Amino acid sequence: MREFSLPALYEVPSDGNLTDLIRRNAAQHPDTAVMSRKAGGRWQDVTATEFLAEVRAAAKGLIASGIRPGDRVALISRTRYEWVLFDFAIWSAGAVTVPVYETSSPEQIQWILGDSGAVAAIVESPGHSASVAALRDRLPELREVWEIEQDAFGALKAAGAEVPDADVDARSSLANADDPATIVYTSGTTGRPKGCVLTHRNFFAECGNVVERLKPLFRTGECSVLLFLPAAHVFGRLVEVAAVLAPIRLGCVPDIKNLTDELQSFRPTLILGVPRVFEKVYNSARAKAQADGKGRIFDAAAETAIAYSRALDLPSGPSFGLKLKHKIFSKLVYSKLHAVLGGRGEYAISGGAPLGERLGHFFRGIGFTVLEGYGLTETCAATAFLPWDKQKIGTVGQPLPGSVLRIADDGEVLVHGEHVFKEYWKNEAATAEAMSDGWFHTGDVGTLDEDGYLKITGRKKELIVTAGGKNVAPAVIEDRIRAHALVAECMVVGDGKPFVAALVTIDEEFLGRWAAENGKPAGSTAADLREDADLMAAVQKAVDDGNAAVSKAESVRKFRILPSQFTEESGHITPSLKLKRNVVAKDFADEIEALYRS
Repeated sequence: MREFSLPALYEVPSDGNLTDLIRRNAAQHPDTAVMSRKAGGRWQDVTATEFLAEVRAAAKGLIASGIRPGDRVALISRTRYEWVLFDFAIWSAGAVTVPVYETSSPEQIQWILGDSGAVAAIVESPGHSASVAALRDRLPELREVWEIEQDAFGALKAAGAEVPDADVDARSSLANADDPATIVYTSGTTGRPKGCVLTHRNFFAECGNVVERLKPLFRTGECSVLLFLPAAHVFGRLVEVAAVLAPIRLGCVPDIKNLTDELQSFRPTLILGVPRVFEKVYNSARAKAQADGKGRIFDAAAETAIAYSRALDLPSGPSFGLKLKHKIFSKLVYSKLHAVLGGRGEYAISGGAPLGERLGHFFRGIGFTVLEGYGLTETCAATAFLPWDKQKIGTVGQPLPGSVLRIADDGEVLVHGEHVFKEYWKNEAATAEAMSDGWFHTGDVGTLDEDGYLKITGRKKELIVTAGGKNVAPAVIEDRIRAHALVAECMVVGDGKPFVAALVTIDEEFLGRWAAENGKPAGSTAADLREDADLMAAVQKAVDDGNAAVSKAESVRKFRILPSQFTEESGHITPSLKLKRNVVAKDFADEIEALYRS
């Protein structure tokens, strides 16, 4: 199939903007908890009325400080309650939010603030303040900086104390649906990030149709979601706006370091994450079971869950015997996994990278369905996702209602719809290259089945062509290899080479446990063990599993274990955990060359 569409389920307002949502919530659900914030280690609920009042107070401060309609205001912070508060306050002042990852380098901050023409910035920490202060002479348009950890809210509230309510009401209503809401700078796996202009219409079309299609996951007063993805990323922004649009209770935490504890204290009904989060949950549970001498039980339970999920797609459904085994393991194993995930959730939404069919079946089999989705910054996050009631695990689902997916003659995925971005900021050439007759060219290669379910098979620019002329899409085998507990990242190489090979990094969290179980010296690092026969054999098993998913010509013949992990700080992955392939290839050119020395 070459094209598929679904009718819209949500009518985008002809005028108005995203600030209408918080006023509607305060009017229709005044005492409903729409937010929760951490204070003194405990969650404190914020009602719709309270949230609107705090947004208005911050917006008054922005207006009093000279922020004008259409001005760009940068927001540099980890994911936290204040991020959401100031995002809506910026909109309520008639301005445009420019999110910046809190891990961004001074050079990246300078580029984003300078390119966007930001006149003000709200930053999180003294470190961010210092970074911005050092750049002030190179940012002539930047006038104001407020720091969250120095009570930015209190400062803005005091500054706007004399601003009349009518002024903020007037400012809130200035932007219409087609005006910019935000400029999100793409992660930039190659070159400088481009500013992707997303309008209020884009968010209405995206979040409204997601909420309507996944209605059981967004029940007001019953459902809640914990956001631990970067709010500066478009996927995190989808969670924020969708939660407010529904509305459901939204909690924010800055990272996944203590994710298990946060999930158990917040107890969300819905979890949003990237595949690495769900891989960690599975691998951690399996490693703990093995350490407790219950590894065989866990493995049997996992195989039963996968078999049970696969049987759900058959006309006959699971057999009596499989149902019985599944019931037994539900008490012994699955209930414990549910507790790790907070104990209340039945669904998760995963994006950013392929989840993997086996992992998808495992989670559905334990009664915690992970709905995979696919999208880009330019499509305001999800342009396809699995519906809750019609899943096809192994695909990224059907198109967002109200949009169209098309497969071009060369296999590229094209997208059309109201959720597609307006333009790249001050970059007409890049906009013209990405858009053609209203269709956005994603750069991804995929297929559509007869029911409109999309499967992504690779990136056009990442296709590897071996010396023998074989085209290889690296994503499939990389995802399978990376699913192994010991593997942190895998990058397939082989363009113009006689065969396909791979660079592999070791997950530091699991290396210590593996080393202890295999008699290696305490404190051993990947650098110490990269040539160790036992570690090589363990990684070979992961490679063998990956090779099972592809043809012989596409399989990995050799691999190299690298001495350290790829990190955002090292410059090898983006904040959304995507590999910067060109940077890795350059920095590890010697390692790649070593793979092909006969």
